[in-house]
Amino acid sequence: MTTLAVVGLGAMGSRIARRLLDEEHRVVVWNRDASKADELVSAGATRAATPAEAAQAADAVFVMVSDPQALQTVTEGPDGVAAGVDADTTVIQMSTVGPEAVMRLASAVPALLDAPVLGSLSEVESGTLKVFVGGPDDLVARWRPVLETLGTVLHVGPVGAGSAAKLVANATLVGTIALVGETIALADRLGLARDTAFEVLAATPLAAQAERRRPAIERGEYRRRFSLSLARKDADLILAVAADLRVARAAREWLLEAEQAGRGDDDYSAVLTEIIG
Repeated sequence: MTTLAVVGLGAMGSRIARRLLDEEHRVVVWNRDASKADELVSAGATRAATPAEAAQAADAVFVMVSDPQALQTVTEGPDGVAAGVDADTTVIQMSTVGPEAVMRLASAVPALLDAPVLGSLSEVESGTLKVFVGGPDDLVARWRPVLETLGTVLHVGPVGAGSAAKLVANATLVGTIALVGETIALADRLGLARDTAFEVLAATPLAAQAERRRPAIERGEYRRRFSLSLARKDADLILAVAADLRVARAAREWLLEAEQAGRGDDDYSAVLTEIIG
């Protein structure tokens, strides 16, 4: 039986660990706030005292944390993942941190898959994520069966390509939500009734997104799937490698304004409240 460690038990990491448990793997878990591991331990996981201890016990270590600094914190130093791996251990980095952070990690561990995911809570629970994997063919082949329990695996190139693919995907998310908000704001200023505005949008390339967001806009309730602060972080990562992208920069400005207005813990679509007013 394969032993898998999961380092980082936030909304996504905890669900990844649960799915791996449901697939009857031995699972070792670690989180900075140890209480977040309690439910998983009750379900059969083993608690590790440090990321290094989790790595020492595992054939592969899944890392799912919030940002590049968090990745550095849990992987480096005497208690970090890199200190606990050996030549037979694969680190599977699933966080959205950008290629630079991934290449830093690649220099510290013997075997790395760069495998961020597209999708949120319901997708990880149902095993329907899109997993963008960067890494050598043999390592991808070895871990594909495990990764496919989480969703569809797309091998996009060498280490670093997975994180590049995730930034490309998330650029569409932040750009589209900003455009939905701006088109509705434009309709308001031109005096179109909201019902009419949504009828117009239904005839455009934004049709699916406008229909999806309409209930939340009308209720003013944005149930969190992907937090606004993380979306702003991702926009920062995109602009760090392509500062001349004007749509991404505008979307980042809207997200930052919403975050500064206290919406950082809400779903990223709550940026619509800042744009539409």
